[in-house]
Amino acid sequence: MVDSQNLISGNRRYLFGLMILLIIGMISLLFGLKGSDDFNLARREVLLRRVGHEVLLHSGDSTSRVLPVRKISADEYQISFENKLTFQPEQMVNTISRLLANDPVPRDYVVNVLNEGTNNVAYGFAISKNKQDDIVPCKGRKQPQAHYVIDVKFKPAGIAAINNGYVLGGIPVLAFVGFLFFYKKPKRVSPESQPGNMLTLGTALFDSRNRKLTIDGKTIDLTGTETRLLRIFALSPNHIIERNRLQKEIWEDEGVIVGRSLDMFISKLRKKLEPDLNINIVVVRGKGYKLEINA
Repeated sequence: MVDSQNLISGNRRYLFGLMILLIIGMISLLFGLKGSDDFNLARREVLLRRVGHEVLLHSGDSTSRVLPVRKISADEYQISFENKLTFQPEQMVNTISRLLANDPVPRDYVVNVLNEGTNNVAYGFAISKNKQDDIVPCKGRKQPQAHYVIDVKFKPAGIAAINNGYVLGGIPVLAFVGFLFFYKKPKRVSPESQPGNMLTLGTALFDSRNRKLTIDGKTIDLTGTETRLLRIFALSPNHIIERNRLQKEIWEDEGVIVGRSLDMFISKLRKKLEPDLNINIVVVRGKGYKLEINA
């Protein structure tokens, strides 16, 4: 009987060790994929800035700046310029095709040259891996000088996203199997023991770790961006937070600015804070925003 129990215990230890190794392997693979993806995105952004540089040179402008590339979504970017420029469609097609041929993850893409302010399409074309599917309209008409924005939209990754999904999905399964073998009831941790994650705002309780806001006993879920934004405000209540600081700390990453509006997230936070009349995020004109908390 004792030998049988020892055998069962030994088997459990063996399975537990095996699960740990598998989980470590899967996590290493996941981070390897993520690191590679981050590098590829950074390289693509450099290529897009190079596109803007060469377009300016072809326009006869060697002094004005290419503005920071705007990341509109996971697969869409916009290149804008400090000054007006002109371009020859054929030259632009050749420049972009040549440079994006060096993209680390080659994909089909569509380019639209927009008139800044109106977003009217001045010129556009589509490039595919299969050259027969390329769409390149009239190349010969030189475009007038104006403020242009080059919008580049890549075809979604598809298969890569599915593969990453399998990797992500496998980790919880392995963790759950290990949990079935070795379960210990966790000790309850009171909010007071986590002062860095639990903050009081008026009558509201803000849990930044779990992205929760509790007002009058009602729990409100927050997104990751809303949580980071509210934490900045909560750590400096009744103090003005500059708009540039908020954008820099939340979105800016080496010259690439996510195209979502800060005002939109401020508005969403106000909506979620509405049940507590003692809390409000106010605009301080010309300076930024302030989280006002009335005692």
